[in-house]
Parts: sequence; structure tokens; C-alpha cells
Amino acid sequence: MDRIKNAAIILRLIDKLREKGSWCGETHIQKATFFLQELMQVPMEFDFILYKHGPFSFDLRDELTALRADGLIELEPRWPCGPRLASTDLNEYIQKLYSNTIARYDKKITFIAEILGDKGVTELERLATALYVTKNRTFETLNAERAEELTELKPHITLESAKNAIEEIDSITNEARVHIN
Repeated sequence: MDRIKNAAIILRLIDKLREKGSWCGETHIQKATFFLQELMQVPMEFDFILYKHGPFSFDLRDELTALRADGLIELEPRWPCGPRLASTDLNEYIQKLYSNTIARYDKKITFIAEILGDKGVTELERLATALYVTKNRTFETLNAERAEELTELKPHITLESAKNAIEEIDSITNEARVHIN
């Protein structure tokens, strides 16, 4: 997908996440975009790696910086948690210009915003890492195996929290199947 279509999707995602109560910091956008791309199969083509706080895309970080430089998003400073992202007035123009792209993916964007909008960064890390572990496994891989792998990758996550995250990812994945087609 080309850059401006990706931008339209990111802008819509930011707006939807904020509507659902998300802090909408970079971590929120990183994890929500990971879910949108990997779970909902939106072809944004960002490369994600497992990093400090779960799946992370340096390409997406660069894109968010470019969107700020282009005046399409801005940082809203907030104490004590740090800045959050907001779309600017130019968003309406982009949304109209790429209304077909938005319409094609809006149901998926809305689903991800509803699932992740009220989550904090700690929960987002667990869920996104659970998805990262799950997406490269066969369906037959046991929950316990995936939970153990998650705790090996992220030792600060307890086995119980990892098991819960794996169960939640399985539930979200089943629910997402309705929205993928």
C-alpha cells in the first residue's frame, strides 16, 4: 500500500482509538497498527520486530515522524504520562481524498479500536506479544507452550499473565474472523 493510503489508515486509527478512550501515545499506535496489519490483514507492510515492549516497527516510527512533519498529526503534551498523538485539521481532507481506502478498512479499524482502545501500555505489551508468539504457530500449539514462550521473551510477564494474554488473543482472533472478510 502506498504511503498516503497508509497515512489515511493511521489517521483514522488515531481518531477511532481516541474515541474509545485510548491515551493514543506512540506505543498505542504501534500496537494497534501491529494488530491491524497482522490480525486484520490490512496490507500496510510495516516490518515489526520484537523489541523492548513487544512488537515494534521502526518504519512506523519513521512514518509517524513524517506525518508530524507533514502537519497531519501533532503531539499533545500531557503530564505525567507524556505526549499523545492527535490528527490535525488536515485529516478531514485526507479522509475525503482516500474515502474508498477508509471505507474498505473501516470495519477492521473500528474493531481494533474497540478491542484495544481502553488498554494501558502494560496490557498492550502482553497482548501484542501474545499475538506475535501466536501468529507464527500452528493452531495446534498449546496455550501453555505459547505462554511459556511469551515469558521467555518477556521475563517480567508472569506465567499467569501470559496464559491470560494467550487466552484473550485466541478469543480476539476468533472474534476478528468475522471482521476480516
